Amino acid sequence: MNECDTDCMEEDTATRLWLPPLALAGCVRGVMMRDTRGRGLGAVQRENYFPATPLVQLFWWAEGSSEWLDTPGFSVPPSERHHAPFMFGGPFTLPSHTRNPGEISAFKLLMLPDAFIALTGVGLDRYVNQVVDARELLPPDWLAWAEAMSAAADDAARLQLLEAFLLPRWQALGTQRPGHRYAAWTEALAVRAATSAAGRSLRQLERRIKAWAGLPMRELRAVSRAENAFYAVAAAEGDGSLNWADIAADNDYADQSHLCRETRRLTGFSPEDLRRRIQTEEAFWAYRLWR
Repeated sequence: MNECDTDCMEEDTATRLWLPPLALAGCVRGVMMRDTRGRGLGAVQRENYFPATPLVQLFWWAEGSSEWLDTPGFSVPPSERHHAPFMFGGPFTLPSHTRNPGEISAFKLLMLPDAFIALTGVGLDRYVNQVVDARELLPPDWLAWAEAMSAAADDAARLQLLEAFLLPRWQALGTQRPGHRYAAWTEALAVRAATSAAGRSLRQLERRIKAWAGLPMRELRAVSRAENAFYAVAAAEGDGSLNWADIAADNDYADQSHLCRETRRLTGFSPEDLRRRIQTEEAFWAYRLWR
């Protein structure tokens, strides 16, 4: 990466992560805000890499747009590459690679899938590995709220609208579950499936979990392992103790090869290549937000 690339990364104060208050922790994972206006990013710097995720995504464009790139090992571009004021993305079992044709200002809400289903009544089976116009599926009250989010003056106003809309609806469900790490949420989901309603065979539990999350438990556990390893790598880098065999052993992988295979499937890169790129390349801004 050249000197200009480094400067652009250091000056990026408009790429931000908002974490929810405790009352929304079982519903919202976070909000990623990205504003590249005035930064003069080149074509490669306007690319974006995102890992596979069980989360549901709602995103708004205050300015600019995004185009899906057809990259081997990554999710397939949608057949209709339309662009709407606000979009919906379901859970993804593969990483994604996109590019912004120009400058953007975007706001992405990340929700836990079972919370989204409970709040909207929208099932996720049709939307795994899909991005669609959010107006195709949101219920009327959500559409009105989404339109208000589009019309908001800035990100601060959008965050206020988000809390004012979601908090009373989430509290009305009387549902609170662990939120800030995938592992805690995944285990809570498994316990909930095992203790709810009649029928507790393994197949019934798997069906119940998939109905609530859009993905099978094995996929949720893979993402949980990957997240734990991600934070373990960040901690090891800080004290100079990074050892991939130890990372694998400490984070529920069978061995280092298992860690490498799953990391490549979920991110598109080997663990070491991903670590290097997160440190040096603008396009990996989404990973850096969570460190």
